Amino acid sequence: MAEEPADVRRARGWAIVEVAREDLEAYGVGELEERIAGLQAEITRTRDQLARKQAGRAAADDLFLKPG
Repeated sequence: MAEEPADVRRARGWAIVEVAREDLEAYGVGELEERIAGLQAEITRTRDQLARKQAGRAAADDLFLKPG
């Protein structure tokens, strides 16, 4: 019995590479404005996640690295 091929998993960050390679020439002004709004929303989401991770790291550092 032959095994079915496993699903190919894309590496982290592949989506941003695909977005950066997309030809923007075919987009209209409104579409480009929507694209910018979507990208800005993703930047905000990413920055929020980074802040949460930094806060968690700082809390762990405070807990475990304080001389006691």
